Amino acid sequence: MYPEDRVLVGVINRRRDLATARDQHWYRIPQTRLPRGIHAEYIAFFLSSVFKEQNGGIHYFAQRKGLELLYRKDLLPDEPDHPRANDAYYKVGLEALRPKMPPVLNPTRRSISFVYTTWDRFVKATTIADLYSKDDYYVDRIYHALRERGVYSERYWEAETRDTHTPAGVRILCESGVVSATIDRSAGDVFLDSAQPTDAILQQILDQIARSGGPVMLHLPHDI
Repeated sequence: MYPEDRVLVGVINRRRDLATARDQHWYRIPQTRLPRGIHAEYIAFFLSSVFKEQNGGIHYFAQRKGLELLYRKDLLPDEPDHPRANDAYYKVGLEALRPKMPPVLNPTRRSISFVYTTWDRFVKATTIADLYSKDDYYVDRIYHALRERGVYSERYWEAETRDTHTPAGVRILCESGVVSATIDRSAGDVFLDSAQPTDAILQQILDQIARSGGPVMLHLPHDI
């Protein structure tokens, strides 16, 4: 374990999926949600409301062991009629689940999807906000502000971008291509300048989206 090791936080919405991670040592992620691959040494699990007393917290993590790309119907053959049965999923192999002590809680009840962080932040974290660097936290604010306006984007983080050599930011799939907003002033995208008001940054992104034909509307399912 090194401070710079990468940790990917994923969401578990079903008890059977936690049991699969615990007993069969694998976890599934739709390829469409992380199209550039899985860049993490550890996988952590944010549990949703179905877990009652553990709702809204990261209580378990595991070291990543392997990776395969399979169809959902092959991963879950007892669900052949699922709407995403023919979609491609990463099957992430895991070592044994370990408890996160203390757990990482979500007191502000922020919506969570996939989050990259680093091992040094993860082991010290007690709240979701602790997982982010200053730049990551600003990217997260922009991401959620776009969601509140009905624009779905993809976040990419410091821990993920070490392999791709791109700055932290967000991407929005549009009719005429991809709109990117990053913390790198030299990248040629919309610059996420934390010195500017958030509304001003959002308006720049929305203007660029409009010039690119508008966002492609994606359904982000609760049950993956």
